[in-house]
Amino acid sequence: MNRTRFHDYGTQAVLLQKKRMLVIKIISIFFPFILLGGIELVLRLFHYGHDLRLFITAPGNSDYYVLNPDASSKYFSNQEIATTGNAELFKKTKDTNTLRIFVLGESTTIGYPYFHNGSFHRWLQYRLMHNCPDKRLEIINLSLTGVNSYTVAGFAKELLPYQPDAVLIYTGHNEYYGCLGTGSTDKIAGNPFLIHLVLELREFRLTQLIANTLQKIARLKPGNAEGAGKTRMELMVGEQQIGLGSPMYERGLAQFTANMDNALRRLNEAKVPVFFSNVVSAEKDLFPFVSILPDSTKFPAFAPLYQKGEALIAAGDSAAAQNAFLAADNIYPVHAGCNYYLGELLFRRGDTVNAKVYFDKARDLDALRFRAPSRLNLIILELCSKYKNTHLVDASAVFEANSKGHIIGNNLVLEHVHPNLQGYALLSDAFYNAMKQQGIVKVTAAEEMSFASLQQTMPLTPVDSLAGAYKIAHLKSSKPFSNALTKNDTTLIINAYEQLAYEVAFRKTSWAAAMKQLYEGYHQQGDLAGAGRIAEAMVQEHPTESGWYEDAANYNGKLNNIAAATFYFKQAFKLSPAFNTARMLFVLCLKQDKAQEALPYLDYAIANNEQHLKLEPVKASLMQVLQLQQVAAREPANMAVLIEIADRYFKMGNKEAAELYVEKILQASPRNKEALALQSQLKKA
Repeated sequence: MNRTRFHDYGTQAVLLQKKRMLVIKIISIFFPFILLGGIELVLRLFHYGHDLRLFITAPGNSDYYVLNPDASSKYFSNQEIATTGNAELFKKTKDTNTLRIFVLGESTTIGYPYFHNGSFHRWLQYRLMHNCPDKRLEIINLSLTGVNSYTVAGFAKELLPYQPDAVLIYTGHNEYYGCLGTGSTDKIAGNPFLIHLVLELREFRLTQLIANTLQKIARLKPGNAEGAGKTRMELMVGEQQIGLGSPMYERGLAQFTANMDNALRRLNEAKVPVFFSNVVSAEKDLFPFVSILPDSTKFPAFAPLYQKGEALIAAGDSAAAQNAFLAADNIYPVHAGCNYYLGELLFRRGDTVNAKVYFDKARDLDALRFRAPSRLNLIILELCSKYKNTHLVDASAVFEANSKGHIIGNNLVLEHVHPNLQGYALLSDAFYNAMKQQGIVKVTAAEEMSFASLQQTMPLTPVDSLAGAYKIAHLKSSKPFSNALTKNDTTLIINAYEQLAYEVAFRKTSWAAAMKQLYEGYHQQGDLAGAGRIAEAMVQEHPTESGWYEDAANYNGKLNNIAAATFYFKQAFKLSPAFNTARMLFVLCLKQDKAQEALPYLDYAIANNEQHLKLEPVKASLMQVLQLQQVAAREPANMAVLIEIADRYFKMGNKEAAELYVEKILQASPRNKEALALQSQLKKA
């Protein structure tokens, strides 16, 4: 028995030892993860690093979301050149009758160099606001400068919980030099799987700590200030020669295809309508940045012929120059500059069809790939055809239709890819028509703001256009535009507008501060139109703030723009119902003979009569007018009813509506005594 017990004790000791070893092994395996998790937790508790969620609660307004200014940090390895986007609010709880549109893309999409109301989405917002006044509009631009399809696809993935009614996309020019681009200085070596893995790891604060530490060490090395004074465009160029069809060229197109396919698949599965635009760029008026030179031993005759062509152009002999360039092109047909010259010479002769062929080829052969090659637009077309809920926006066709010989140049594009204000207006029109075709926008022809009206009334200021011009002049003074300056690219400062625009362009003051200064100046000078235009511009910048709508309404009212005043008061009332706004609205509606529209505002004013006005008699008269209008609708030739309506309006103090009815009566019956008598009274009133 004793031996047996001793044997049992020995066995138990061995088993216990094995269990201890197993526990030690498990702890050894999991200890690094526990340690890392602990460090991660501590870093989060002390708020180290960035929260990289796409949206955060809007500062100062807990009912709204806004784009997280740190969201871009996930995509930029170099945080010093990471960009931030707009701060456009949208409600956490989506209201009924809301049209919520998210916009994704890069610098063109956010409106460079104008930003704010110069961007295409603000042109679109202004038009939709007027064409769909009963809708609550939320157009949120999530675009950033310096990014490409990795950021667009990443943001698209995070959009779905926020109930988008549509997603607008314009991207493609930054596939090579945007962050994570194949030819960028800010890239991650490796295949797409590794890139996506690194992007996921950047969510962790520990990863951010390691990256920040490495960056600080890198700054200590000699030559760390070599990027000082350079534009972001210069800083992000890694590989300056990416030849057509080269491995890096193909990788850029492959990454765009994979990223956008992934984004569109997710949005399609969620049945979100997507409007994906092809991209536009300058074809003429921009000489290629980099032409890949031929091997002089293989093609010795090319250089002399090319140089001869340039000399002949300088001498003004276009015909001989064309012959020289054609001969050079026959020897070496993949020189971007040679193709550009041939396009330019043919364009001068009026042969725009063949000129476009050469211009397109010159762009595709340009080895410094700031402009998307034509193949990228074919990829966009294929992706739009692949997904039922993705619709092509043919911006390229719209720009070509508005360019001489269908060749896009500086008539619509400022430098290489960014549209001027006319171009941004056209881009908005392309998106608008595509959305209208798919039923996202529903408006009758009678109510629709035309494109011509949009261009005439869009609230832009001289500061907006001038600031954009100054930014472009600065850009063209740096590489790779050093030789692209023209007499129009000037930063001369003559008047106060130009000084203010210069300060906005070079960040000596903010756009908001500039608008405030303009607004106060116009107001002090009694320039009602100028002040009203600023108020309308601020409505576009702050569409959730009722005060700017009221200011815009009041200035339009003072200018006797009754329809515009009514529109802005209605928008203000929707955001923040108030007695004074309701009172103004029922008065304005009655002035326009819109008695039925006036009724709910009058009812609100009666129910919230904080000024204790005698409004019940007004409602009684209004109800009588409505009854009389019903009779007039059945008996349009009954002049007595029309006289009674005019008289009722006159007694209500509504001279404007009374005059409308008197004019209507006198058109049908010029000698109507009662109408003439009432007309005489109206003139005296």
